[in-house]
Amino acid sequence: MRPVSVFANGPESEIGQLRSDLHGRWRQATRAVMVLLSLHGSPPARIAELLDCHPATVRRWIGRFNDEGLAGLADRPRSGRPALGGHRLTSRIAALLARPGPWTLPRIRRYLGWPQVSPRTLYRRVRLVAIWRRPKLTARGDPDHDHAVAQIVARLAELPRRSVVLAEDETHLNLLPHVRASWTLRAARPQVPTPGTNRQVTVFGAVEMTTGAWVYRLGRRCAAGFIALLDQLLRAFPRAPAIVVICDNDSIHHARTVTAYLEKHPRLELLYGARYSPHDNPAERIWGALKNYVANTAVTWPGRLRQIHSFFRARSPDEMLDTAAPWTSPWLPPGYEQNFWNAA
Repeated sequence: MRPVSVFANGPESEIGQLRSDLHGRWRQATRAVMVLLSLHGSPPARIAELLDCHPATVRRWIGRFNDEGLAGLADRPRSGRPALGGHRLTSRIAALLARPGPWTLPRIRRYLGWPQVSPRTLYRRVRLVAIWRRPKLTARGDPDHDHAVAQIVARLAELPRRSVVLAEDETHLNLLPHVRASWTLRAARPQVPTPGTNRQVTVFGAVEMTTGAWVYRLGRRCAAGFIALLDQLLRAFPRAPAIVVICDNDSIHHARTVTAYLEKHPRLELLYGARYSPHDNPAERIWGALKNYVANTAVTWPGRLRQIHSFFRARSPDEMLDTAAPWTSPWLPPGYEQNFWNAA
């Protein structure tokens, strides 16, 4: 039987190590491969492409082989001091930085056992495998995420015609300005005054998943504030046979007063998304746009509240729908975003 074709396929780190060795400790063997490929009729450009080098390099080593034989493939004596902190040090640095931690140059130097190189040389070796940047915080995720999402999808598929489905969430805005990176003049760094005494307001909001209709209110983070938002939803969609609100697992959503309120209003139904999965909620993207809108502005407390109201009043339902992008959420059944008859 003819054997199955096999192609090399390994981790990117090992492939990079192999390429580095071909130009490092195995460089003389690489030159021998250049000569052998040339003997089989391969042009220098093709050899250079295979071995990841310049065609002039291939022609130089083939010329040395023709003039000196195998001795011409060896390294020639070099003047000057040998390079410090070679490939082995770089590999140790890469292995060290693979572990999470606040890695600074002094800390790296200590963990490497005080290598006999200058701080500047160590900096250059670190720059070969790493860059200076902040880590990214990621949610730890819910082990039952797929099951929770499947339950939501199944329930939405069972809803009667003209039912309303909303994604609900809360966020907090402070009088202390939100600071964001922006284009600034080179002459001076912008300064945004702090208010001295900070204040905070909680914004409750819910976006309808097919039309982009937005319902919100300002208040305190408590069960009473959430119930007040549910009251607004009942008044906003009086003809809907069912109003389904998908929210997170915050404690205010499970409060006994909320449960009692839902028993008195059978048109309302709460569905809970997976834990630690804010990326599933389309309302999160609206909060991001809101905080960018108020960023870098120092105002009075009434001015901050006016900013919040103006942000929502200046945007049409279509604009809110584009911002929320609910079709990217795993909550909706396939094709649900096209079924606009679901909206009351």
